Amino acid sequence: MQALTSRTYGAPETVHIEELPTPVPGDHEVLVRSYATAVSMAECTARSGRDRVARLYFGLARPRFPVLGTVFAGEVRAVGRAVVKYRAGDRVMGSAGPKLGAHAEYLTVSEDGAIAFMPAVLASADAVAVLDGALTALPFIRDAAGLKAGQSILINGASGAVGAAAVQLAKQFGAVVTAVCSTANLELVKSLGADHVIDYTAGDFTHTAQDYDVVFDAVGKSSYARSRKILKPGGIYLTTVPSLPILMWALVTRWFGRTRAGITFTGLRKPQAMAQDVRFMGELAALGRFEPVIDRIYSLKDAASAHAHVETGHKKGSVIISLQARGAVSTDDNFG
Repeated sequence: MQALTSRTYGAPETVHIEELPTPVPGDHEVLVRSYATAVSMAECTARSGRDRVARLYFGLARPRFPVLGTVFAGEVRAVGRAVVKYRAGDRVMGSAGPKLGAHAEYLTVSEDGAIAFMPAVLASADAVAVLDGALTALPFIRDAAGLKAGQSILINGASGAVGAAAVQLAKQFGAVVTAVCSTANLELVKSLGADHVIDYTAGDFTHTAQDYDVVFDAVGKSSYARSRKILKPGGIYLTTVPSLPILMWALVTRWFGRTRAGITFTGLRKPQAMAQDVRFMGELAALGRFEPVIDRIYSLKDAASAHAHVETGHKKGSVIISLQARGAVSTDDNFG
């Protein structure tokens, strides 16, 4: 099979196509032929090695996981002898979890892992875009924030994959949403349901006179120290990017102060919890209550360009990599 590998830390050009053995499913595993995956900022962080905190997980001297990638969508091609939930031919979507490996034509996943049936109305690219940001945004705003109907939330980085998912999910929960993005993306976030928008090129959102129950920084560009002044008493600031300051503030504000700070390591959650979220997001999308947002679709050979585009920090929604079969028409006939 073909896979995208990055065996040394560095620029996007370290990503190469490599021929690897097709994995064999164990007794309780399914072999998935993936038709689409995504490149997120998390993959770029893992590939570059610039973040020393991230290296504690991804490998100190060299990449621990040469095949990156988490979300996938495709078709079951084989199952282990003890598998009862899936069979060959089933369309599925899910996450490879903390061990990664989704940037490949084939991957094995436990039948009890973060995998679920893909709704018939979804193409593989759309299914990946549904999961790409939502599997991060959902645990933050539903679990960490405990967002409730009528509460107010400000989402910084609202036009990226995580931010766009957070806007839509917050509206599903009945919240009043203020979205922060650039001028070019104001109409996009409005179309996703944002009640109010702030153009960060025109001013600092932490200087607003409004206060919020939740401030969710989906891109890690702000800080609790700057944002706490716009939190209501009992409000919480959440960020997706780990750092020593946020870890310190999360500990301190757990016991002291009128507001809180926090972070959630969504990729390390138990597979069963992630599987529930995969099913939940599939159901929302199938009902037309969640819109996948796709910036661009790249081929395998253009994966380095996909990484470079994500690193600009200006993508809208998800950047997808097509993993369609070489020299053949994909059996996922809905895939564009």
